[in-house]
Amino acid sequence: MHQFGEINWSQILTKESLPFTTEHFAIIQTHISYVIITDKIVYKIKKSVDFGFLDFTTLEKRKYFCEREVILNRRLCGDLYIGVIPIIFKDGKYFLEGEGTPLEYAVKMRRLPEEGMMRRLLQENSLTEKHIDLIVDTLVPFYKSAETNEQINYYGTIEAIKFNTDENFIQTKDFVGKLLTKRKYEHIVSYTDNFLKNNRKIFDERIKLGYIRDGHGDLYSANICFDNLKRVYIFDCIEFNDRFRCGDVASDLAFLAMDLDYYRKPNLSKYFTESYVKKSGDGGLVEVLDFYKCYRAYVRGKIGCFTSVDEALSLDERMLAEETAKRYFDLAFHYAGGTPKVAIFMGLSGTGKTFLAKKFLEKTPGVYISSDITRKELLGLTPFEHHYEEFERGIYSPEITEKTYLKMLEKVLEEISYGRDVVVDATFRERRFRELFESKLRELGIYPQWILCVAPDEVVKERIERRKGEITASDALYNVYLAQKARFEEPQEVTLLKLDTSRPVEKLLKEIEDFVQF
Repeated sequence: MHQFGEINWSQILTKESLPFTTEHFAIIQTHISYVIITDKIVYKIKKSVDFGFLDFTTLEKRKYFCEREVILNRRLCGDLYIGVIPIIFKDGKYFLEGEGTPLEYAVKMRRLPEEGMMRRLLQENSLTEKHIDLIVDTLVPFYKSAETNEQINYYGTIEAIKFNTDENFIQTKDFVGKLLTKRKYEHIVSYTDNFLKNNRKIFDERIKLGYIRDGHGDLYSANICFDNLKRVYIFDCIEFNDRFRCGDVASDLAFLAMDLDYYRKPNLSKYFTESYVKKSGDGGLVEVLDFYKCYRAYVRGKIGCFTSVDEALSLDERMLAEETAKRYFDLAFHYAGGTPKVAIFMGLSGTGKTFLAKKFLEKTPGVYISSDITRKELLGLTPFEHHYEEFERGIYSPEITEKTYLKMLEKVLEEISYGRDVVVDATFRERRFRELFESKLRELGIYPQWILCVAPDEVVKERIERRKGEITASDALYNVYLAQKARFEEPQEVTLLKLDTSRPVEKLLKEIEDFVQF
C-alpha cells in the first residue's frame, strides 16, 4: 500500500464545515475512505491511497471515482445518492460544498436508518427470511437487466478469475504465519488453482448462458439496509475497479451467502441461495458457489490484513481487524474443504496448561476454549469472579463439571464447522471426557493433539500461591490440586505429548509447535 500526502479529514472537518446545522456529527475511517455522518446526510471522501488494484492518488482520479460511485449505485438505489460535491478552503476554514476552488471531492448521500442496517440486525439476531426475500426480489431483476457484453464476459473467464485470486495470495503472503497459518494458506491456494484447472467447462458454460454481468462487487451486510420491511437499500458497490464489480452473478451472491455464514446464520445463508436459484432459474450457481464463497471470504481476510496495519487507525481498531481477518481466512479454509486441528492442553490445576495454551495462541491463530470460563458462563458468572470451593463441591460438583465438558465439546464442534483451529484448556482428569472428545472429533476426521502438562508439587504450590494476586479464571487452591492428583485417571487411551512445565517456556513452546503443527 502507498499513501500520498494524505490530509487527515477527521482532524480538520467540524460541524462548522457543513452547509447546514446538525446535532449528530461523526467521522469514521475505513482503509480507503473518510465517512462523515450527520443527522440526515452522509459524505464520503476517498483517501489518497494506492493498493495496486485501487488508485486514488490524484484529485482528478478521486473526482472521477466519486462520479462513478454515484452513477453505478443509482442502479439499485437512485434516490439515495444525491451527487458529488467539492470541498473548498475559505477564510482559513474547510467547507463541504460552496463556491471556490475544489481541494477535494466527496460523494453526498442521504443517511439511512441505523436500526435498519443488516449488520445490526444480524448482531441483534433479528434478521428473518422476510428480509432475505426483499433482497432476493431486488437482486433477481437487477442481475437480469445488468449490463453484459463481450468485454464484461471476459471477467468470467478462468484467466480473469485466476488473476484476481493470484493477486489476493501475493498481497497476503506477508501475513502468513500471523493471521493465517502456512498450512491453511497453502491449502486454499491449492484448492483454488485446482478448481479453476479442473472446471473450465463450468466457467465457460456460465459465460455462454449470460451469467457474467456488471454487478455490485461488494454485496454483503455492511452495504444493505432495510426500511422496516417495505424496502431494501443495496448500496456502496465497487466503483474503483471494473474487474471486482463485473463477473459471475454467483460471485456476488456467494459474498452475501458467505457473510451470513460468517455471522453464524447457515440456515439463512442456505435460504438465500435456494430462494435466488428458485426465483432466477439459475440452478448452475450451486456448482461454483463454494468456490466463490472461498474467494470472497479470502478477500475479506485480505482487507482485514490491510486494515490491521493502517497506522491512521487506533490500536483497538487494528486488533479487531486482525481477529476479523483470522475468522475470514478460516472460513475460506472451510469452503476449500480443509480439516481444522484441535489441540487439547490437559493436566491438573497449577501445572501450567492455561499459561502454555495462551502462549501458544500468541504465535498461532486459533480459538481458545477453557473449562474455567465455560463453567462460569454456564452459571451466569463473570470469568474472573472467584468461587473457592472444596473439591467437587459447589460450582465444581460432578453434575456441573459434566455440563461444562458437554458445553465445551459443543463449542469445539461449532468452531471447527467454520474452519477454525481450536485450543482446549481443561484438566480432563476423567477418562470418559477424554474418550468423548476423541470419539466425536474422530468421527469428523479430526485427530486431537493432547498435551499433558505436569510439574513437581512444590512448583505447583508456588504457582497457585502466586496467582492468588493475579487476574485469573481459575479457582483451584493447593488442596484441590492434591485431591485432583489422588483421583487422576492416567491417560493411556490417547497419544499425547507429556511436558514437565517447570522447564524453560521457549523450549516447551517449540515442542508443542512441533507436535501440534497448526
